[in-house]
Amino acid sequence: MSDEQPQHSSNYGPPPVGCYMSAFSALFPSTFPSDMDPNIVACFRLADQDESGFIDDKGLQRALSSDNQSFSMRTVHMLIYLFTNSDIRKIGPKEFTSLFYSLQSLRAIFEKFDRGRTGKIGANELSEALLSQGIAVPPTVFELLVTKFDKTLGPIKSVDYENFILCCLVVKGLTEKFKEYDNMHTGSGRAAFTYGEFMFAVLPFLIT
Repeated sequence: MSDEQPQHSSNYGPPPVGCYMSAFSALFPSTFPSDMDPNIVACFRLADQDESGFIDDKGLQRALSSDNQSFSMRTVHMLIYLFTNSDIRKIGPKEFTSLFYSLQSLRAIFEKFDRGRTGKIGANELSEALLSQGIAVPPTVFELLVTKFDKTLGPIKSVDYENFILCCLVVKGLTEKFKEYDNMHTGSGRAAFTYGEFMFAVLPFLIT
C-alpha cells in the first residue's frame, strides 16, 4: 500500500449498521465507485486473478502487502469480516475501497503517534490514538488491550503497526456492536443483550 494519502473523504471504520452486505449478497460482486482512484482499481484487479469480481483472503493479503509491511491472515480475516459482515472470506470492489481508505487513515494516525519512528507506539500513545478516533475505554479494559496486543516482547509495553490496526478493528467493531443493542440510544454505557445476542456479537472477534 502506498503511504500517500488519497484525496478522498472517508472516516475510519466499517459502514454504518444497515450498509453491510449480507452473507447472501456477498455472493454477488459489488462495483467500484464512479470516482475511483485508478491505482486502487489496478491493485484490486491484480489480486483478482480469476476475474471473478472478488478477491479472497490470500489475494487481499497480497494486495495489502508492501516491501516493509504485511498482514497476518488473522488481521486479513478480521478486515474482511468487518467490511462485509460475512464469514465468506471474499471481498468485492466497493468493500475493498472502503477498507483501503480506512487502512490509510489508520496508518496516518499510527504515524502521528509513532513520534520516534520506531514502528511501534507505547501505552500512552495508544490511548491518545484511540481517543483521537472518539474511542474511550475504561482504564481496566485499556490495560487488558495493551497486554493483549503487545507482541513486541520488549521491556516496555508497546504495540506495533499491525497489532495497532487489529486493536482498533476489534475495539471499534465491538463498540459498534454495543451501539446496536443500546436500543434507547441513551449513551449511558448500558445495553440489553440476551445471551445468544451477546455471543453472536462477540464470537466473530474471537475466532475470525
